[in-house]
Amino acid sequence: MGASLQEVKRRISSTKKTEQITGAMQMVSTAKLSQIQRHTTSYQVYADKIRSVITHLAQTHLLDGKVISDSASTPKKEKDQVSGLDMLTKRDVKHTGIVVITSDRGLVGSYNSNVIKQTMELIKNAGHTADDTVIIALGGTGADFFKKRGYNVAFEYRGIDDIPKFRDTQQLVKKIVGMYDDETYDELFVCYNHFVNTLTSEFRAEQMLPISAINIGSEDLTQKSDEGYAPVYEMEPSQDAILEVVLPQYAESLVYGAILDAKTSEHASSSTAMKSATDNAKDIISSLELQFNRARQSAITTEITEITGAQAALD
Repeated sequence: MGASLQEVKRRISSTKKTEQITGAMQMVSTAKLSQIQRHTTSYQVYADKIRSVITHLAQTHLLDGKVISDSASTPKKEKDQVSGLDMLTKRDVKHTGIVVITSDRGLVGSYNSNVIKQTMELIKNAGHTADDTVIIALGGTGADFFKKRGYNVAFEYRGIDDIPKFRDTQQLVKKIVGMYDDETYDELFVCYNHFVNTLTSEFRAEQMLPISAINIGSEDLTQKSDEGYAPVYEMEPSQDAILEVVLPQYAESLVYGAILDAKTSEHASSSTAMKSATDNAKDIISSLELQFNRARQSAITTEITEITGAQAALD
């Protein structure tokens, strides 16, 4: 009985330490969630504005059937510079690129498994295989998963900050667009978990390249134009020069927004998972303490019975 009591005491002590760790991790994740939500709110203003400009351009059909001109007013593409006109290039789809945003670590509940499962369903439903799919993995979990299953992970990026910086995204966009320009893939989708609230997130798959009026969506402006007016632009110095500036900003906002959204969902999932772990630890501790008290009470009762029996025998 003594050995049993000691074992229960050790389990109680161990579970209390686990509770302290998960409780601290919950507090950290909650703090990060609060920070990134404030950051996302301010960034959303810029993202809405750049999307509004691109949608207006789509409404004027500037993005449809664009032909790259040799005008002297068109900026020359320098080394490692993102070309906006390259993002409009359409070609037959032989390889599909998929940007998969996951976390680098575990302890985030169903966050990673949901993204990976839904991405695999997207690949299957589209009729793609490992041979014609190119993976761009942002996060170690996704990179390791697709590598083990024989997919072509053409690029992986680990160690994304908990509160991602916009300048880090610019380098990612340059790499992603450069691979599109090199015909590593012919179309590109971004797959991630969209943050709904602290307890809920939903999978999203958005087409990033090639940029066109179809994958941008212009329902609101179409509605306005039906009411009797449509946006008209006068371009200076040229249409190409405008697109060279605006389209890379749109691509950067799309990738950065997806990373921010995914990171927000990750922190929320981590906070929820750690809260569940902490609550479970408390339940286990309560059950073990009840078990310990019952065992100790039983041991005390047995000792009293033995003493009473011995005393009666002596009498």
